[in-house]
Amino acid sequence: MEPRAPQSPASCRLRRTALRANLAVVVLLACAIFAMVNYLSMRHYARIHWSRDLFAQLSEKSRLLLRSVADDIRIVVLLRPAHEAYRSVTALLQEYAAVSPNVSVEFVDPDRDLARTEQLVRQYRLGGSECVVFDIGGRHQVVAAADLIERGGPAGGEDGTTRREFRGEQRFSSAIYALTQAARPAVHFIQGHGERSPGDFDRRAGYSRIAARLRDDNLDVELLNLGEAKSVPTRCALMVVAGPVQSFAPFEVALIRDYLDRKGRLLLLLDARAKSGLEPLLLEWGVLLGDDIVVDETRTLSGRELYITAYPAHPITDPLQSLASVLFLPRSIRPRPFTAGGDKPVVSALATCSPQGWAEFDPDDVSAQYDPPVDIPGPVPVAVAIERGPVPGVHVQIRPTRLVVIGDSDFASNGGLMGANADLFLNSANWLLDRETLLSISPKTFEGLRLVMDARQLNQLFWAVGIFLPGLVAALGFGVCWRRRH
Repeated sequence: MEPRAPQSPASCRLRRTALRANLAVVVLLACAIFAMVNYLSMRHYARIHWSRDLFAQLSEKSRLLLRSVADDIRIVVLLRPAHEAYRSVTALLQEYAAVSPNVSVEFVDPDRDLARTEQLVRQYRLGGSECVVFDIGGRHQVVAAADLIERGGPAGGEDGTTRREFRGEQRFSSAIYALTQAARPAVHFIQGHGERSPGDFDRRAGYSRIAARLRDDNLDVELLNLGEAKSVPTRCALMVVAGPVQSFAPFEVALIRDYLDRKGRLLLLLDARAKSGLEPLLLEWGVLLGDDIVVDETRTLSGRELYITAYPAHPITDPLQSLASVLFLPRSIRPRPFTAGGDKPVVSALATCSPQGWAEFDPDDVSAQYDPPVDIPGPVPVAVAIERGPVPGVHVQIRPTRLVVIGDSDFASNGGLMGANADLFLNSANWLLDRETLLSISPKTFEGLRLVMDARQLNQLFWAVGIFLPGLVAALGFGVCWRRRH
């Protein structure tokens, strides 16, 4: 093999220049490709949540709401970084801004930016406390920081800590929805027949918690005694009859019938073995109230409750398919067959027992068993939705009349709000009010991750993290150096 001829200094310099130029071109091309990839990724991207923390994940209801708002949504967060909800609020509002380009978010620290804080207090007439302000077209809605976190009962831990729920998405989406509406709908709870009251704070039988959830959804909650008022107020957007124990007078039934004929909306929660006087009215609307109790041994623990884990398809129950509702001694709500023709109500089942359940017509029997000649085999409906609108085939936009009938009122009481019970009630109310885009948004619970270790485990962790892992990295480094030298 002949030795290579020595190169002149000029050729060496030329070769080095060519290599440097080639390297410069490669670097410039890499930078250009990097810039193009970043530009494309900013315009066309997908957001994926890897964290187990679900606070920042928006529900589909909030996404639909944001996409339906064409005006600019200005959000001002007047919150200290030390607040317990600050990180959750920050992550959540970043998702709001990512979903809609109309959303702009401004964070103001009231301890550091005093001038801006004073300006906001004067502009929005704030009380000085920490809050989040939503502004759309000059109208604004204020969400107090104290309302973002709700503390419930014990979390179940050994330390006796209380359960904390973050209600940021519910409060924020409700505020945005309220700013897009001309007025707040009024929900009237009928009184005078032993019904549940939204002003009752009893821990077991009261309805104060579900009333608070209605107000959180920007609804006005009021009481209505038909016997005293002698009429239904024109601003009544939804009438709620929750667990009456005495029958309605004939003229009160006539008032409700007239309210429904004027495209009213009615939510009935009727307990078993209680005569309300509304049975003939509901028969006209296509449902038959059973004088029974629905029993299902495959979906109960004590025999007094009915667990609903599968729901028929309906806008009310579609968001609940992965959740469980609990009804307590419910009665059957069965559709009545209609003759064909005319503007007939459409009755849709919302919840049923399983095929192994039945409607028991002798609930006083402790050892109740299915009696084929008397009882009704499952699946038996315990909740239905009724809608009557324009005549099929006639394309006229007429507001339909809607009813929801549930064979239990305990499920929405302060002591019965478990599982998806609140969601079932709120979804029913929102469907009745034509607010399908704001069907119930559930709060998210803070889940603390605790690592409990004894002295031996702590010592093992020290040796593993402080000695073994750094030593392994150092050994790999020495091995690479030794291999290169030899």
